[in-house]
Amino acid sequence: MNQVESIHQLSKFDYKGYFEKGVDFETYLAKMEEEAALKTSEGLLAYVPMNLQRVSRILKTYEVSPALLETFVQIQHKINWLVITENWCGDAAQIVPVMHKIALVSEGKITLRLIYRDEHLPLIDAHLTGTSRSIPKLIQLDTHFNLTAIWGPRPNEAQQLVLDLKKNPATADKYSEELHKWYAQNKQAFIERDLFKAIQKGSALCADCFI
Repeated sequence: MNQVESIHQLSKFDYKGYFEKGVDFETYLAKMEEEAALKTSEGLLAYVPMNLQRVSRILKTYEVSPALLETFVQIQHKINWLVITENWCGDAAQIVPVMHKIALVSEGKITLRLIYRDEHLPLIDAHLTGTSRSIPKLIQLDTHFNLTAIWGPRPNEAQQLVLDLKKNPATADKYSEELHKWYAQNKQAFIERDLFKAIQKGSALCADCFI
């Protein structure tokens, strides 16, 4: 429902297995804090301290909109969110805390589980963005673990910005900086908008999945 997806070849039993392997947000955040405390300047872990700052800021500043809160009153079934992510991913730092706060206010109607991409390559390879293992990737499942929506790795507007910046040699090396400026200016509005659409799509496809 966002960027071009590969054709998924996983069954609901596969998704159930991955979902059970996933961790909750508190466990995910604790691991991020541990990795940030290493303060390494080598490899992908070098990005974790900055990402932890991003996560902490969004947890403090983002509030779920009244429109989305009202939607949860109307939903009569539970939704499972399986999110493929990594602590070093800048997009995940911008998006995962939004998912967490939405799940938190859903009154139990959304269960969020986070699973690490590099430990579960068959899962991300079933949900490529074009040919890329881009994350975060939301896999939305109903109560029977049927797939109802896929979203990620970022809002379409942000994805287009990245593509445009990478096409230009003068801006290709600075795309990450411009991308995070975009996130700061948008204040999670388009992330929430897209997740709102996923929830609505899941509701339409799972009218018989009552709590």
